[in-house]
Amino acid sequence: MELTPGVRRIGNEIVACYLFIDDRGVTLVDAGLAGHYDDLVDELAAAGRTLDDLRAVILTHGDTDHIGFAERLRRDHGVPVYVHEADAARARGGDTPSTSFGRGIRPWPIVRFFAYALGKGGAKTEYLTEVRTVVDGDRLDLPGSPVIVGMPGHSPGSIAVHSPELDAVCVGDALTTRHVLTGRRGPQPAPFTDEPDEAIASLDRLAALDATWVLPGHGTPWNGGTADAVRLVREAAASVR
Repeated sequence: MELTPGVRRIGNEIVACYLFIDDRGVTLVDAGLAGHYDDLVDELAAAGRTLDDLRAVILTHGDTDHIGFAERLRRDHGVPVYVHEADAARARGGDTPSTSFGRGIRPWPIVRFFAYALGKGGAKTEYLTEVRTVVDGDRLDLPGSPVIVGMPGHSPGSIAVHSPELDAVCVGDALTTRHVLTGRRGPQPAPFTDEPDEAIASLDRLAALDATWVLPGHGTPWNGGTADAVRLVREAAASVR
């Protein structure tokens, strides 16, 4: 789905990843679930591109619902995979993410999330065997001219991937616009976060970016700007304390 020129979404509001496209090719931000591979091929075709146009995958963090088919692209097509150095071990399967469900969970959203994940090959995710590491402030010479923004909290190496030229920022699980365990919609803290207070503090970095499009790994893309998204996340966090 094209969201704005040069930015496309793969997946849906349950699990999503994104394409940054310019005349140099395509950058994939996150790799969803293993079964999203076919959706990637279809989305590239809709944009008039192929797998040969992929220049890199950038992971917002190393959780399994974000690394889905990244190893397949690296192994079979030679596409390099970037991840923050603090999440490199997690992307290789050597670190354990938070399993805290938090409060207010509802059965149906949980069933829907896990049913979708299983249907999209969530149990078939391959961990990475080789990654390239990034740190906060890195500017990568890739389509979309992505800038790495450190957003620790959800995981030690959570990042946002900002494309100033496309006026968009992929935030992974630094926030969500649809809580997969409660079904609640709108900008809010994401579940399964290692360090919730640190994740909220990291939002200052997001608010400073002044991007129109905020693209979460779970939920509807937000085109109301980073400042309003951050304000609403903070309000949601305060309401459950």
